[in-house]
Amino acid sequence: MISSYDYLGLIGHPAIESAAVEAIHKYGTGTGGVRLLTGTTDLHCLLERELAAFKGTEAALTFSSGYLANLAVISALFGPSDRIIIDSKAHRSIVDACRLSRVPTERFDHNAPSSLKNKLDRGPGGRRTLIIIEGIYSMDGDICPLPEILELKKKYGACLMVDEAHSFGVLGAKGRGVDEHFKVASKDVDIWMGSLSKAIPSNGGFIAGPKDLIYYLQHAASPFIFSAALCPAAVAAAREALRVIEREPERLVKLNNNAVFLRELLKELGYDTGLSESPVIPIILGDQEKTLRLTRKLFALGIIAVPITKPAVSPGGTRIRLCATAAQDEAFLQDIIEGFRKVRISSSVLPKFLMEK
Repeated sequence: MISSYDYLGLIGHPAIESAAVEAIHKYGTGTGGVRLLTGTTDLHCLLERELAAFKGTEAALTFSSGYLANLAVISALFGPSDRIIIDSKAHRSIVDACRLSRVPTERFDHNAPSSLKNKLDRGPGGRRTLIIIEGIYSMDGDICPLPEILELKKKYGACLMVDEAHSFGVLGAKGRGVDEHFKVASKDVDIWMGSLSKAIPSNGGFIAGPKDLIYYLQHAASPFIFSAALCPAAVAAAREALRVIEREPERLVKLNNNAVFLRELLKELGYDTGLSESPVIPIILGDQEKTLRLTRKLFALGIIAVPITKPAVSPGGTRIRLCATAAQDEAFLQDIIEGFRKVRISSSVLPKFLMEK
């Protein structure tokens, strides 16, 4: 498996599994309700305080998924009289949230502050302006230019939301995210979103920010009000994962080393890894048939590498997406590189009708 989001290799960690099992024994398998009614346990409150401390914010709020977290915060805070400007490669959940809010939405060129500035220069266009970017972009593996975006946010008096689904637990010396990566203050970003199902091996998502924001979302965000609370095992697993990240910083070092190793050797084989600078490593092939053919040949070699086609990427952007993790050792990575070497050679010399057999 070379496409798992388990960036820190924490799936199967004994301390995390033990915490989840203990939570089931104490609280059961479910909460029996939504958070505002019977669904809140002391575990939920503890996790939210710990997430806020980890991100350096005043408060945090958990949701049943990262997708719902994005729907919740955008639809609760913004509407038709506002304006949202999003990166052109923002996640589908962000796009859907903007549609749900019926808020006028514009896209700026991917990771291009100059393009964002052009959009902002066109005037207020709304009562409030929200800029949305991602820490690590899930299809390309590149990192947002946060310092430059922050300068524009402050100059134009806009709000800024950062989706850290793939950068939470991954970027920064201690895995605290893209703000730590760039050494900027977390409070300079108005809204942080994160996932609990990637570097954190659980389920759910969260929003972190000022206390007033979190209090408002508790009473105005429909996905929070009308969705079942996270089950106790998921909450306990997420809490223990945060502690493991702090206890075992060597996982971040190994993750980054593995990402560099994998990316550089793939480039040496002639594969296009795009602008990746993170554990997310795309192999951009462009042609859907070629991509599916290569993934089938890799699968025959015992390698599960996930193909990404439309609608997840635009036409011509079809790719195989790989993920480096801290669980991968050198022998594993060498096997992966050898597999990609074999399929590259076979794909370049065999006639099409033979390749399909």
